[in-house]
Amino acid sequence: MQAITDLKPLLQTPKNIVITTHPKPDGDAMGSSLGLYHYLLLKGHNVHVITPTDYPFFLHWLPGNGEVLVYTEKQAEAEKLIADADFIFCLDFNGLRRINGMGDVIGASLAQKVMIDHHLEPEGFDNFRLWNAAACATAELVYDFMVQMGDKHLLNKQIASCLYCGIMTDSGSFRFNSVTSHVHKVVADLIEAGADNSRIHELVYDTYSENRTRFLGYCLKDKLQVFPEFRTALIALTQQDLAKYEVTSGDTEGIVNYALSINNIKFAVIIIDRAEIVKLSLRSKGEFPANEVAKKYFEGGGHHNAAGGQSNLSLEATVEKFISILPEYKELLNV
Repeated sequence: MQAITDLKPLLQTPKNIVITTHPKPDGDAMGSSLGLYHYLLLKGHNVHVITPTDYPFFLHWLPGNGEVLVYTEKQAEAEKLIADADFIFCLDFNGLRRINGMGDVIGASLAQKVMIDHHLEPEGFDNFRLWNAAACATAELVYDFMVQMGDKHLLNKQIASCLYCGIMTDSGSFRFNSVTSHVHKVVADLIEAGADNSRIHELVYDTYSENRTRFLGYCLKDKLQVFPEFRTALIALTQQDLAKYEVTSGDTEGIVNYALSINNIKFAVIIIDRAEIVKLSLRSKGEFPANEVAKKYFEGGGHHNAAGGQSNLSLEATVEKFISILPEYKELLNV
């Protein structure tokens, strides 16, 4: 493992660079990737962003969105770019297994791997690493990377807008306990560089379709289960639920937070039947370890208060399994 600052002389001359992130990328994944993309373009590099899958419509406004390659849609082109790359920047994930079929392709590439991430337990596939589990967002670390490269002066409106989106979304609009004084100083610099904070919030959070809004109402009215004795709330969605409301990529994002926002609820989960696998998104408050539950029972992990997992069981069996583990955590949930 080499220090991230060792990259500085290596990036002084034009290189072929690929930037990638995790499947179904969120605001931080796309914001950090496209922020880095614009920065490296300014340095004279040949840069491409490749995502393993599609991503939500409410992120398509991001500067550079039109240049993003989706691996599942342009696999041959993406694999050639990966094979020809000198450097591959891996953002907002820290294990090649996390990126599905792209993992084997990137693992086989002779390119130098650079990981910029804030999730726990890095896998160790990278040659260079900027990693901080205390950071509120990978976009915060991309800003730090620019500073460490001596290029803060290159911060412009495009970069700032992308990084602001990443920090805003992964910090819960600056309400999570991962938001430090450093984060606010970074955000101040981004706004000074041209990030329109009010407009970015509107583009991300105020552009839902009518279907998505009605779907949210359905989730809260008909699908929400509350377990007061365990201070836990649960939403379980079938394939039929998704089809009925024509759910598209990103439409389920953030719904679990509504369950967590109920008074006296400390732990919440949304469990979704994605046909090929059942996915779980877990959120918690305070000291309750959502990531421990995800790792121990659902082949997942993540942050202390925000984690994800999966299950090869049916949706019904997965829900039963989740409910069955709550007594184990009853004391901690009622602290």
